[in-house]
Amino acid sequence: MLDIKFVRENPEVVKANMRRKFRENEQIVDEVIALDSHYRASLQKLEDARSTMNSVSKQIGGFMAKGEKDAAESAKAQVSELKATIPDMEKAVEESKAKLHELMLKIPQIIADDVPLGKDDSENVEVEVFGEPKVPSFEIPYHIEIMERLAGVELEPARKTSGAGFYYLKGDVARLHSAILAYARDFMIERGFTYYIPPFMIRAEVVTGVMSFAEMENMMYKIEGEDLYLIGTSEHSMIGKFIGELLEEADLPQALTSYSPCFRKEVGAHGLEERGVYRIHQFEKQEMVVVCKPEDSAEWFGKMWQYTVDFFRTLDIPVRALECCSGDLADLKVKSIDVEAWSPRQGKYFEVGSCSNLGDAQARRLGIRVRGGEGKYTPHTLNNTVAAPPRMLIAFLENNLNEDGSVRVPQVLRGYMGGKERLG
Repeated sequence: MLDIKFVRENPEVVKANMRRKFRENEQIVDEVIALDSHYRASLQKLEDARSTMNSVSKQIGGFMAKGEKDAAESAKAQVSELKATIPDMEKAVEESKAKLHELMLKIPQIIADDVPLGKDDSENVEVEVFGEPKVPSFEIPYHIEIMERLAGVELEPARKTSGAGFYYLKGDVARLHSAILAYARDFMIERGFTYYIPPFMIRAEVVTGVMSFAEMENMMYKIEGEDLYLIGTSEHSMIGKFIGELLEEADLPQALTSYSPCFRKEVGAHGLEERGVYRIHQFEKQEMVVVCKPEDSAEWFGKMWQYTVDFFRTLDIPVRALECCSGDLADLKVKSIDVEAWSPRQGKYFEVGSCSNLGDAQARRLGIRVRGGEGKYTPHTLNNTVAAPPRMLIAFLENNLNEDGSVRVPQVLRGYMGGKERLG
């Protein structure tokens, strides 16, 4: 959410940003400015009424002491009239404030100047390729077939217990899944991040603080009868933990890495390669989250997506970094880079992580402030995926598959796999 003062003083900048994102509702900026003017006028009228009531109330005793009964009665009548009208004025102010807040949530964050212009993800721009993408001489089976040959997945029992989009992992594949997450945890701890296991449910005020309405509708599962949602990523809990806090600048940056299960609706139809355990309702993830000074967020953004690249390369998985174009950025994002892993089966890359700089959008929505040497300010927040199996298992299995159907275990994972060098 933008600062209302910025919108008020820079309406054309805000509209131009919406055009860069190919948004067709820029008239909302004028609506916000008009409603803000009405809100401030109503608030001033309310404050004037309260001030007058307090002032006149203080005069009543003086009138009585002087024996000026008529003046005292007139003052009492004025106070009674103000007391009767102030509740309606307060209600009007609160309604205007709530409507203004609702409209402000629909105005997207100002994106970075160097974000490439484009309507959707088909116009995202490749930044760099890491590792040589190879297609072996032998055929790479569909990822479910690889898992089934390793006796590592059961889909039909999951359909009976839970429906489509769920799975059972077992045996060495389940152990590999846990090994990757444990390695991802230690990988980030070694880079100075503090490890967390957060709550897996959050309240509505946190949900609306960390994501846009469109994202919320397409992703979140609501707990019926309670003010709780299942998290779609631990970023939600980790940023939410600072809600309403005044942080000390000396405590920045906050560099956190968190494990959680994640729950997503995953609305829409998907092709063959996005079935199996690629696009599912439940998965697990190791995340990284940073809260920092505004001037440091660009540097952190560069370091964070590089950490994911480095992580995948230690597992012998070729990846590329892809910058999201303007039309592909969610409303709260200033800049975003997707990390995509190479699929030898498909002969192309697919997304395994996303790094986002959200500027001050989440912090402003959640009321997070920092006390520094020159006063208080709103910090920036960033998040990035370290690893999200079982999706990343697809890339791992395909890139480490041997011709005989066994799977090589890279050196960095063997300590988490009981010393195993191969699965087969």
